[in-house]
Amino acid sequence: MAFVDRTARSLLLMELLSGLWMTLRYMFRPKVTLNYPYEKGPLSPRFRGEHALRRYPNGEERCIACKLCEAICPALAITIEAEPREDGSRRTTRYDIDMTKCIYCGYCQEACPVDAIVEGPNFEFSTETREELFYNKEKLLANGDRWEYEIAQNIALDAPYR
Repeated sequence: MAFVDRTARSLLLMELLSGLWMTLRYMFRPKVTLNYPYEKGPLSPRFRGEHALRRYPNGEERCIACKLCEAICPALAITIEAEPREDGSRRTTRYDIDMTKCIYCGYCQEACPVDAIVEGPNFEFSTETREELFYNKEKLLANGDRWEYEIAQNIALDAPYR
């Protein structure tokens, strides 16, 4: 009996008809990505996008040049150079991230004791050349200034789970 059933299904092209029926059903459903640039889906507070360096509310950069992010980066994408200041504090003179090497693991963000380096909510960054993917300190600080409100919200939402 199974042989007859299998033969009848293959002669009547049941798989093809069921596929066509599914196509017709989806053709008349509302489109999901029709308004994509204007309507975006929600992102998790733990989403890891484009990197950014944050500042304190008084405008001073947060990075204290402890180099933990550089040490923990499995892709060796972070380069930090620092010099002591006159007041005895340490700040970076060079903070570079090679985004062509970065694997977006989030270890740099987790290792930072002052939440200086974070991976922000921006997932729509593209470039035309490789050189644009080499982020220096100025570009990272600009990203931090641009996305500070969203980054602070994400850190606050994620705080109970740390």
